[in-house]
Amino acid sequence: MGDTTVTTLEGRNEATPQPVAEEKAGHNLLRRVRAPRRPRLWFEILLIAVSYWTYSLIRNAVPEQRREALRNADWIWRLEHHLGIAVEESVNHAVNSATWLIIGMNYYYATLHFVVTLGVLVWLYRRHPGRYAAARLALFATTAVALLGYYFFPLAPPRLMTGGTFVDTVTVHETWGSMASGDLKHMSNQYAAMPSMHIGWSLWCGLTIFALASAPWARILGLLYPAATLMVIVATANHFWLDAVGGMLCLAFGFLVARLWYGALPYRLPQWVPDTGAAQNLPAKT
Repeated sequence: MGDTTVTTLEGRNEATPQPVAEEKAGHNLLRRVRAPRRPRLWFEILLIAVSYWTYSLIRNAVPEQRREALRNADWIWRLEHHLGIAVEESVNHAVNSATWLIIGMNYYYATLHFVVTLGVLVWLYRRHPGRYAAARLALFATTAVALLGYYFFPLAPPRLMTGGTFVDTVTVHETWGSMASGDLKHMSNQYAAMPSMHIGWSLWCGLTIFALASAPWARILGLLYPAATLMVIVATANHFWLDAVGGMLCLAFGFLVARLWYGALPYRLPQWVPDTGAAQNLPAKT
């Protein structure tokens, strides 16, 4: 269809192919790039390490605009009072009265954010390789768009608000439950509370487990994980409720990016895909 012929004085000669063939080749290349494929372990380890290093570098390079961050925190607090949801202070004080509980929450905040997310990525890699790349793209896009929030809307966490009565549970109980408290506070931008990636990542984990796990108890745990994380970030005075909303919006953006690129949500893609290297070595059909 893309070739035409012209008649000359010397006879009937075949003309050069039209751009239709080149456009079709470009379309096929794009389709191959966007198609789910089996991930490569070495590439994934390198990609995750470099991506997280870059994310941390950019996040912590955002200027710590203390005055603006405190002003934004006061504005968020007033808005939540207006909406009738400003109960973070009560939750913080109530949970802080149970020492064993708040210490556990401090360690939860410090560790599970990374451990569970990496665990879900490994599980996807091993058990759902066809869905892995799309789910990973949703997570990466979620994290990337969060950087815009850190830059354009610096926000102090409740525990750093001036004139407030929030308890910095890490400092009070001398635990290492936050990179932004105690001796580690100089290693992290303390005024990057909006959006909450603890919520963005935990909700990504929870939805992934709920959508793909076969065991009912695992699906239930998947739903409970982001709910527990929400309680932890509020009880430890690291985030407002609205920070969690920001994390959810970032995750919605991440899933939209994955949907547009792969043509379907990650969980609707095939579980297994052929090895691209093996496919390339198969003899061509005649």
